[in-house]
Amino acid sequence: MLKRVDYKWIALSNTTLGALMATINASIILIALPAIFRGIGVNPLAPAEVGYLLWMLLGFMVVTAVFLVTFGRISDMFGRVRLYNVGFAVFTLGSILLSLVNGTGNGVAMQLILLRLVQGVGAGFLFANSSAILTDAFPPSERGMALGVNQIAAIGGSLIGLILGGVLSAIDWHWVFLVSVPFGLFGTVWAYLMLRETGQIQKGQHIDVAGNATFALGLTVLLLGITYALLPYGSSPMGWSNPLVIGALALGVALLVAFVIIELHVPQPMFRLNLFKLRPFWAGNMSGFLAALARGGLQFMLIIWLQGIWLPLHGYSFAETPLWAGIYMIPMMVGFMVMGPLSGWLSDRYGARTLSTIGLLITGAAFVGLMQLPGNFVYLPFAVLLFIMGCGMGMFSAPNSASIMNSVPPGHRGAASGMTATIQNSASMFSMGVFFTIVVVGLAGNLPAAISHGLAGTGLPGATIRGVATLPPTAALFAAFLGYNPMATLLPHSVLASLSSSVQAHLLSTTFFPGLIAAPFMKGLGDAFLISAVMAAIAALASVMRGQRYIHDLHAAAPQAAVAVAGIRSGYGDGGILAAPSAKGADSAQSD
Repeated sequence: MLKRVDYKWIALSNTTLGALMATINASIILIALPAIFRGIGVNPLAPAEVGYLLWMLLGFMVVTAVFLVTFGRISDMFGRVRLYNVGFAVFTLGSILLSLVNGTGNGVAMQLILLRLVQGVGAGFLFANSSAILTDAFPPSERGMALGVNQIAAIGGSLIGLILGGVLSAIDWHWVFLVSVPFGLFGTVWAYLMLRETGQIQKGQHIDVAGNATFALGLTVLLLGITYALLPYGSSPMGWSNPLVIGALALGVALLVAFVIIELHVPQPMFRLNLFKLRPFWAGNMSGFLAALARGGLQFMLIIWLQGIWLPLHGYSFAETPLWAGIYMIPMMVGFMVMGPLSGWLSDRYGARTLSTIGLLITGAAFVGLMQLPGNFVYLPFAVLLFIMGCGMGMFSAPNSASIMNSVPPGHRGAASGMTATIQNSASMFSMGVFFTIVVVGLAGNLPAAISHGLAGTGLPGATIRGVATLPPTAALFAAFLGYNPMATLLPHSVLASLSSSVQAHLLSTTFFPGLIAAPFMKGLGDAFLISAVMAAIAALASVMRGQRYIHDLHAAAPQAAVAVAGIRSGYGDGGILAAPSAKGADSAQSD
């Protein structure tokens, strides 16, 4: 039998491997998409096939977000370690099957999408249980540090995936999926042999069928509506006016309202709404939701900024930009890696409120700093701002997660972990839709005139110039994101072939399209940065409202011992570990 001091490190290393593997696979696809679609012979920018692009891009995230709460609740009933092990096995199975897919055509694209959804189910089990397993395994004085290390793996994995995707897809697109198989097999066996159940299992519970059904269906429909709103509709550059999108959003909201009503009346709800009576829980989740809303879509926009404008202007071919965009984003990962575990360690001693709040303010300041940069910026200030943003996110994330998980009863940690992950993942998806819309609407108002002016005098027919100028900017952005030359995508091949070689070289150069798009793109991006800065400031206010430090299991088990611990550990800036700050005790909460 392993001693507790040994087991906690086993739990940390295994859950960190799971977080790293899942997030690498979530982002690796972003860079590998061009190679995958070339390999299967599908044009992802063709009107009839752009749906495959969206589902390959976002399907994994949608499935993961939808099932997190359900998986967390089921884990409380049947064992967090047991279902975490299932997640590792399912994810690995999906990776193996993806690496074996062969052939060409839309049917193969559909196979890849379905197997990516299988991976998403496995990732859902991993994400829903990793925080709960760590909270069970680590004492309160070390949870912030453990969650910080785990979150570093998640953030680091998202950036490592960008680099790996570029390297492996250059060899063979199958390697993009095959690379995770040995780690998945090792992690599955290791989790099965070494992890053990240390949390409380809620025996005699029943699955809330009505709640599960309305929540899963409502969130799925809502996220699908947001996803398809990214596509043009009629003469509009975005699909928000599409009746199907409007209907999906309305139906999704209605089902989620019905879900809340159901959860308030069933004896054993899936979504533990009573946890929101705990101030650290609701304030931590509110600040986490707003923080994810502020930064979720902006990382996508930063990559498009690099791929569509900055890297081509600095001599990189469009085919090279996906890989180098990931490399140039590394300062953000470094900032997070520096502050993630450090802030988690500090929050174990001084509480979460001050660290999380300062981290959000630093993140907001970084957004304001990015607003000041031109489209063709000098890299050093950009890298410094990315590093500062990573530090701010690191200062916020680990203390906030520790504060949330410390506040809930041990028997509900799986549900709490799933609820928190769902809230943040859904906010990131919504953020992507909102910020993509802001940028595209800004482009739609300014890009046509810029294209018309730029193409004048090239010898192109007037009808062709007008046709290209009125095309939805979404196609150009997706082309740049995929590493294609946007002008080669916008201009018909027959028209390009009719031009002289010098004019073709001019139109397809790495400077022509970025020069056209830079000014209108930066206007929309500046608006998005401003909204993100405001969101971060509001999130900081929510973080302040979390109240004084509270650790449920210590207080519930031995209130007197908790007070004694508070006296011994005089480093606690909030005066120690107190009762749940939910009722009038919350109103008198002191600052930490």
